[in-house]
Amino acid sequence: MSAPALSVVVPSVNGFGDLERVLEALERERSRTALEVLVPDRLGAALRDQVARRFPWVTVLPAAPDTTIPELRALAFRAASAPAVAVIEDHVLVPPGWSAAMLAALASGADAVGGAVENAATETVLDWAAFLCEYSHCILPLPAGEAEWLTGNNVVYPREILERYRSVVESGGWENRLHDALKADGVPLTCRPEIVVGHKMHYTFGLYMSQRFLYSRSYAGARAEGAGFAKRMTMGLASLALPPILFWRTVSRIRAKGRHLGELARSLPLLVMFVVAWAAGEAVGYVA
Repeated sequence: MSAPALSVVVPSVNGFGDLERVLEALERERSRTALEVLVPDRLGAALRDQVARRFPWVTVLPAAPDTTIPELRALAFRAASAPAVAVIEDHVLVPPGWSAAMLAALASGADAVGGAVENAATETVLDWAAFLCEYSHCILPLPAGEAEWLTGNNVVYPREILERYRSVVESGGWENRLHDALKADGVPLTCRPEIVVGHKMHYTFGLYMSQRFLYSRSYAGARAEGAGFAKRMTMGLASLALPPILFWRTVSRIRAKGRHLGELARSLPLLVMFVVAWAAGEAVGYVA
């Protein structure tokens, strides 16, 4: 076997049904590019056995059930052997030619490259509402070139960058911490909107509401770390004004892109509840 040109990190958190589709897409990519696929898994032996039987070329990295997604990513980064390392999710489908496009983007001299994310779960209004709530900023059209942010589930780095910023990667935070550290050191982030992946995640109402609440609580807790009681209370009270701001930001962003307007209209009642869940999570995170 030739040495891998690209290591692809796929944290396993949602079950084999989702993961299987992702690995099938990567299996097709292996005919085009020498891939090393790393699956850090927190779900246990049954899933690991399924992966070993169906995809023996995948490297599964066992992790404890309470391992966070950023920790799973860091575990895989340490194990990666290719000169370039890409990150997706266990419900993100890559199209034909994705790996070659990622490598070509790095070969142009970039040190962190991200693409676009489009919805591949189109069967229900709930799935559309959840996608638009979370990914309205990631859908096409996007400006190409140097960017202020990159998505964390369609992104590639030189392995040397991940090693240089290992302390940031292993601090337990999401990709924004790494990207902020890169920008602070003058390392540009590059958006290549033509590199598009499909986000195929099905939700229940309770699952997505709890996800919004817990993610925003974690976000606020990190922001308020070390702050005094008075400041935390002020931040918590201020977060109660977030629902209309978040709602308007999401709606106006999608309208400006001029796409998915019908899906947006049908999603409006659910979007209201999702932004309320986010604001409630922030309030709890700041205060508690």
